[in-house]
Amino acid sequence: MERGVEWHVDPTLDRIAALMDLLGSPQRAFPVVHIAGTNGKTSTARMVEALLAERQLRVGRFTSPHLVSIRERICVDGAPLSEERFTEVYQDVAPYLDMIDKQVGRVSFFETLTAMGYAAFADAPVDVAVVETGMGGTWDATNVADGTVAVITPISLDHMEYLGEDLATIAGEKAGVIKKGATAVLAQQELAAAEVLMRRAAETGAVVAREGLEFGVLGREVAVGGQLLRIKGLKGVYEEVFLPIYGGHQAGNAACAIAAVEVLTAGEDPLDQDLVRQAFARVASPGRLEVVRRGPTVVVDAAHNPAGMMATIDGLEESFDFTRVIGVVAAMRDKDVQALLELLEPVLSEVVVTRNSSPRSMEPEALGELAEGVFGADRVRVAPRLDDAIDIAIGLADEAGEFSGTGVLITGSVVTAGDARLLLKAD
Repeated sequence: MERGVEWHVDPTLDRIAALMDLLGSPQRAFPVVHIAGTNGKTSTARMVEALLAERQLRVGRFTSPHLVSIRERICVDGAPLSEERFTEVYQDVAPYLDMIDKQVGRVSFFETLTAMGYAAFADAPVDVAVVETGMGGTWDATNVADGTVAVITPISLDHMEYLGEDLATIAGEKAGVIKKGATAVLAQQELAAAEVLMRRAAETGAVVAREGLEFGVLGREVAVGGQLLRIKGLKGVYEEVFLPIYGGHQAGNAACAIAAVEVLTAGEDPLDQDLVRQAFARVASPGRLEVVRRGPTVVVDAAHNPAGMMATIDGLEESFDFTRVIGVVAAMRDKDVQALLELLEPVLSEVVVTRNSSPRSMEPEALGELAEGVFGADRVRVAPRLDDAIDIAIGLADEAGEFSGTGVLITGSVVTAGDARLLLKAD
């Protein structure tokens, strides 16, 4: 049944709460690690999942948006639901959707997926669910669950039309996942956001663990294929942890993940050092500074807001020895595309602008005009389709020669990253 589009938001929990009641409150069948924030949620969720799985726990992971298949959003034991299982879960909840449609109001696309996720996890059953909010926190459909641990990744300006025009207002919306008696694991935040989060924690009586104070990254070295970390957790220090993902922001995500899992662990002992190393050595975060091709090196990244793009650029410059970078950019028209281009301008020698597969994608001609105003016309090319744009960028890199140090960065949106991974057969 058609459930509308994901980006149309009606901020209420009435429909999803009524639906959960009809389903028997599956979201209360397991402890939840609830993750909100602007950037880093999916990567952090994957790291929490890896640590819990290494402890031989059965883990459900709910994330959004997806890169390629919608089934990626609901994972059990580290794998997306099969096509058959995904269909079964939908068919299980469908009769109840019709009832809520008539009694409370039309259940949305994201509410439907959220209900499916909680139902699938209860049915599995999982030992722990790691749940990423879709947008915000207080009114997000996932917030029908009460997280034992609430992780708040760095908050910045995004989705302002729904969440508010300033950092404090946005933080207030995301703080809604911090519930009475929970533990709030807070990534480093700008002061305006930190004050709001601390106030919410005080109101709810939540225990607070803050990156940079109670836990954090003590040391970090760039290593082949990733980085080597020394992390102070809430219960101990974890040495020589190899993380096969690039960027300082991912080190912060790793610290938050360790703190969250320590909270779930009974007793005062730290996590086993080898367990942490083994878990993180297997972590992947597709579409996040991900190398999808060599010769020339092509890197895909899902950055779609200014804070995310700054982290991407820092990671790119730190971890890749490129002398020249050619960009492929496709972005959503409702994002701050001007700011994204301005951040990329010092980094990219040339940029190929295009569109992705979303109906929200900015048209290539309009994006080209914006890009020319930032880069100058001689550094901008416009391609009607993403596959054409990738071919042009790889061609330019090939022309420079195998040993020129030229790389390709494909970025601007989660959809762009997913489309590029599919086109370049990253899996």
